[in-house]
Amino acid sequence: MGHVRVFKHYLHVPFLLLGMVEFLVFLSAVFVADLIRFYHDSAPLNGLSSIWPRAFLFAGVMVIAIASMGVYQCYPREGMSGVMLRTGVSYCISSLVLTLIFYLFPSMFLGRGVVFIAALLSFIIIFVLRIFFSRFSAWNLLKRRVLVIGAGQRAQKLWQTLQQQNSMNVCELVGFVSLNDDARLPAHVILPKDLSLLQLVNTYDVDEIVVVPDDFRLNLPMNDLLDCKLSGTDVLNVVDFFERETAKIEIDFLYPSWLVFADGFKLSLWRLAIKRAFDLLVSLLILMLTWPIMLLTMGAILLEDGWKASIFYGQRRIGLTGKIFFVYKFRSMREDAEHAGVKWASTNDDRITRIGRFIRKYRIDELPQLLNVLKGDMAFVGPRPERPEFVDFLQKNIPYFAERHRVKPGITGWAQLCFPYGASEEDSRTKLKYDLYYVKNHNIIFDLLIILQTVEVILFGKGAR
Repeated sequence: MGHVRVFKHYLHVPFLLLGMVEFLVFLSAVFVADLIRFYHDSAPLNGLSSIWPRAFLFAGVMVIAIASMGVYQCYPREGMSGVMLRTGVSYCISSLVLTLIFYLFPSMFLGRGVVFIAALLSFIIIFVLRIFFSRFSAWNLLKRRVLVIGAGQRAQKLWQTLQQQNSMNVCELVGFVSLNDDARLPAHVILPKDLSLLQLVNTYDVDEIVVVPDDFRLNLPMNDLLDCKLSGTDVLNVVDFFERETAKIEIDFLYPSWLVFADGFKLSLWRLAIKRAFDLLVSLLILMLTWPIMLLTMGAILLEDGWKASIFYGQRRIGLTGKIFFVYKFRSMREDAEHAGVKWASTNDDRITRIGRFIRKYRIDELPQLLNVLKGDMAFVGPRPERPEFVDFLQKNIPYFAERHRVKPGITGWAQLCFPYGASEEDSRTKLKYDLYYVKNHNIIFDLLIILQTVEVILFGKGAR
């Protein structure tokens, strides 16, 4: 089992296990630090029970800070140096959070000496643990062996997609079974036809079968698939497989009946009420924390462009069910930026001002959108709101593009985390895959996960243009 589904979102089991082990490391580090700090005193042993809640607080804050830096997702993409750099940043963030908590709740204070020793001990242990994790590679123990039914164009796309992100997969492709002579894959990955499907499963120790024909009207080996299913081998279609492996919905494989029968896409008054309360609470809290930054930004824009320059920028966007609304942002481009017409922002766009480049990089220009959330035009988490001019074009060229408007657009979202700024039709097609995944599986826990990981985007300036 390479994944576990928590609140409809798939989590990699190796990362989940790593997070649990590190939580125990942080927890233990507090007790060891307390004993080291007061080794001449019997107070630590006498007050052991009172340390538990403070130790849990320390461990919880540390793990959440590490998760917010994307450490549990960047293996082995950035190497050990990148992982430890992010871990170091997470230690700085957690120290600020713990300081605030200790100030507000003095009874939870651990003491500077204990916190310092616990942080130092845990960092050393986690460094060693990460080296062991990356070299031992827990992937191989948890990878599922997958057999694919089909060897045509769609199977080729599946193979290429998994090859591109092979280092992050928790599955191993055993091979492909051709349904006809129209095979588009290298011969060495196509399995022989002289064995039955069940024999292939047993011979290659297959855990799972993925069905991906080019045409579902072809005669699938239903009796063989049923035989494998009843013998204990999982069988699933390619859309479900991609959703689990890549946290997105592949629109190239999508068909209407899957949308009709798929688990998800649920809305209810109760869920909408909870999400609205969540949006109001988060937006008001962030406004309270960021109003000094907003004032400084307003002053910086006026200093660069003059006291008569406009500070805010209103722009027509498409919202829930296609309704048009005005989104508010700090102006980051010249006031005549669109005199030649509407176009996507590009890398090193010369229309962006000096202050604009900075506030776009760290998403400060998005802060006025909190007013849109308070008004109810947007949610805090959701698909990025697009301009009507782009939507009209994209809906004609990208299937299922309109379905992203089934929920309110958001300041941050799953697509914004998983893919950089979209500035073309192909980028919009890719981001739609993540947007559909969010529309299908959104809930408050998923929203919290997205907000947590948005910290990494802001600090590292990912995907800005």
